[in-house]
Amino acid sequence: MYSCQDLRKGLKIQINNQPWVITEFDFRKPGKGTGLYRCKMRNLISGNTQEITYRPSDKIEQPDLENRDMYYSYPEGDKFVFSCSETYEEVHVQKEKLGKKQFFLLPDAFCEILFFNGEAIDIELPIFIEKEITETEPGLRGDTATNVLKPAKLDNGYEMNVPIFINEGDVIKIDTRTGDYVERVSKA
Repeated sequence: MYSCQDLRKGLKIQINNQPWVITEFDFRKPGKGTGLYRCKMRNLISGNTQEITYRPSDKIEQPDLENRDMYYSYPEGDKFVFSCSETYEEVHVQKEKLGKKQFFLLPDAFCEILFFNGEAIDIELPIFIEKEITETEPGLRGDTATNVLKPAKLDNGYEMNVPIFINEGDVIKIDTRTGDYVERVSKA
C-alpha cells in the first residue's frame, strides 16, 4: 500500500482492480484543515483519464506490475509474438493493444513489455527506428522550404507526413512515441 506522501508523477497505482499511472500531481494546503493531493491519472489498460483528490490519511493500492525485456519475433494472425532472450518464453500480444505501435516493430528489436497480473498491457518500443519510404509524390529540386509536409507511405502501409524533399526509397528516422518524421538517414 502507498500513502499519500508517496504520490508523484509517473507512479503506477491500482484503483478498482485496474492499473493507473499518475500524469499530473498537485498538493494544496488550504488555510485551514488538512492538505489535499490532487492527481490526474490515465488507465493503463483502457487509456481513460480521471482526476481524484486524496486526503493525507488515504491509502492507495499498489498494482501487480512487472516489466520484462523481450524482443519481437514475428506476426501470427491478429497477434504479435515476443520472446524472452533468457528463457525463450513466448508472449502473444493482441493487435488492438499495440495500436499504431504495430507499424514500428522491427524483427529482433528489443522492447519493454509491461505486465499486469501476468497479462501484457503495454509495450515500449525503441524510441527511434529507421524505415524506407515506399510511396510519396516526388520532390522537386529546390523544394527545401521548411515546415511544408506531404503524405508518404512506409513498406508496412503506415501513412505519415514528411518534408517535401523526401522521395521514394529514402530511409528516414521515425519517433515511435509520436509516429512522426525526425530526419532523413539516407537518400535513395
